[in-house]
Amino acid sequence: MAMLANPRRVKNKAPAPVQLTAEHLIQSKKRRIVDADELAEHQLERRARFEAIVRRASRGGDASAAWIRYARWEESPGGGSGDPARARSVYERALAGGAPAYRDHGVWIKYAQFEARSGRVGHARNVLDRAVAILRRVDRIWLEYLRMEELLGATDNARVVFDRWMEWCPDSAAWQAYAAFELRHGEVDRARAVYERHVAARPRADAFIRFTEFETKQKNLDRARSVYENAESLLAAAGDSDDTALLLAAFADFEERCGEPDRARAIYQHALRGEPPEPRAEEMREKLLSLEKRFGDRHAIEDSIVTKRRSQYEHAVTTNPLCYDAWFDLIRLEQNANAGDANQIRDLYKRAVSNVPPPAAAEKRHWWWYIYLWINYALFEELDAEDVPRARDVYRECLKTIPHKKFSFSKIWVMAAELEIRDKNLATARRLLGNAIGVAPRPKLFRRYIEIELLLGNVDRCRILSQKFIEHAPSNSHAWRSYAALEKKLGETDRARFIYDLAVAQPALDAPELVWTEYIQFEIDAGELDRARQLYERLLGKTQHLNVWVSYAEFEAMACSGGAAIAGNAAEKAERVRRCRAVFRRADEHFRGCADDLAMKEARAKLLQEWLAKEAAFGDLGEVELVEKKTPRRVKRKRSLLADGNGGEGSEEFFDYIFGDEDDATAAAGFKLLKAAYEWKNSGHVITY
Repeated sequence: MAMLANPRRVKNKAPAPVQLTAEHLIQSKKRRIVDADELAEHQLERRARFEAIVRRASRGGDASAAWIRYARWEESPGGGSGDPARARSVYERALAGGAPAYRDHGVWIKYAQFEARSGRVGHARNVLDRAVAILRRVDRIWLEYLRMEELLGATDNARVVFDRWMEWCPDSAAWQAYAAFELRHGEVDRARAVYERHVAARPRADAFIRFTEFETKQKNLDRARSVYENAESLLAAAGDSDDTALLLAAFADFEERCGEPDRARAIYQHALRGEPPEPRAEEMREKLLSLEKRFGDRHAIEDSIVTKRRSQYEHAVTTNPLCYDAWFDLIRLEQNANAGDANQIRDLYKRAVSNVPPPAAAEKRHWWWYIYLWINYALFEELDAEDVPRARDVYRECLKTIPHKKFSFSKIWVMAAELEIRDKNLATARRLLGNAIGVAPRPKLFRRYIEIELLLGNVDRCRILSQKFIEHAPSNSHAWRSYAALEKKLGETDRARFIYDLAVAQPALDAPELVWTEYIQFEIDAGELDRARQLYERLLGKTQHLNVWVSYAEFEAMACSGGAAIAGNAAEKAERVRRCRAVFRRADEHFRGCADDLAMKEARAKLLQEWLAKEAAFGDLGEVELVEKKTPRRVKRKRSLLADGNGGEGSEEFFDYIFGDEDDATAAAGFKLLKAAYEWKNSGHVITY
């Protein structure tokens, strides 16, 4: 086992007599120079170190900063050599042709500042002359040159430098500096001449706007307005819409500030008629609306709002031509704003309907809004423009556009035919509807075609169309019912009965209960009660639904020539009651035989409710006690979820029915116990758990 070393302890914890600080450590590192030779040796070492730093920086570092630190050391008399000649030599070496710092404007500026501090102004000018000749696109050098001349009070020399600078076509900030220089020296006319040279050399909106701002500050509003007007014509001729819009927006702001809202409104409207780029146009519409809210009347405000909304909708339909909601909004806006200009609205409809849904939109629901564009277009031509031939052409083009092999739109066929009927072209309307049935035999087309022929009194055509309708859709219950209703309306009872017979004999109908109901009602209305009774029996052979039994019983209770319940002599009353009660009994026996099914129990409970109500309505002939004995009680039970075979756990509650005529001994014993518990609970006792 290794022995642990004893921990060292500090024997003397008292502070040292002399405390060392960071300043003492720095002072201890400083070199003490005692004579000139040692100073010369120290300076030689520092120069060697600077030379090494410069060489390393020239190969891949910040050579300019290294040269500047070297020159400053040579210049500084305190911590450096204090030799201006050596500092000048360092700068010259740094700026020698091909040196890394040759293209660095910071070195040139430091060199010029060094010469100016040394009182060698001529040398400083020479340095800056060399700098602007080499780096003529660097604004810092020109500004340093001008700052020095202005500090020296040499304004003429500064103007010469400015003129030299302007020859290189600098940006707007340089021209602005030249004009500001002239204004500082009170030369307003010279400053105006500078702005004139600026807009001549750089005819852009920002240059003209700065010129007008200068004239506005000098209270020369007419001159400023003239500048704006000349600038607008120059920029419009150049074809730069964005620059023109920027200038006109500034022009309108200028007129508004001058208290000329009418001029500002005219400028905004002129600019918007030129269709500027959308971001600029949106900004100008906002400004125009703000102007109208402050200075305009109601009509002017409404026009501004319409203009703004029109641009928004135009932008929406341009961005997404298949956005039909935006087309509807744009067309509605134009119809309200330009109700009398039919050609403009017509062109807008043509633009809208030219955007056909792409092949990828292969479902009918993708075409609905597009088809409604065509419908609105046709209605506009017929109702607003009152041009029926154009409306006919619209429907024709729409029908050519729809891919009928995939899907069709019955509404278009019907509306096109109705247009021809209104124009008294009955043959054309029939031809259209006939083509529609051949291309897209939809139920809506058959129904509308039959309605039109019936209104025209063409019964034979109605029969032919009804037969075609049934042949095309034998499972469509409406086709059978409408055909039978037609024959009933014509008084053809045998034909109607034959049609109903064929209908109920069909193996599949979409709504058979409606056909059976109408057929039975047809026989009742015809006074054929035995036929109606036979129909009920046939229907019960197909389905034992509760509603069928109840309807059958209601029929037997009201089966008299007048249709009134419980009318006639006593014998007739008793016969109807007997027949009705017999139907209820048959129904009760049917549902009682399916007592294992909870749904059938619920159906039997509802049947007994109907039966009890009917017995009560029979009055003296009713046997209410007979039905009350069968009346069920609704009880809550629990059953295990394991018993249903679905892998569930626990139990669930459900409602069951206990009928009064159940004679099962086991069930009766259990029900007797439940009944006693129920009566005991209702007697006022409190059950505690």
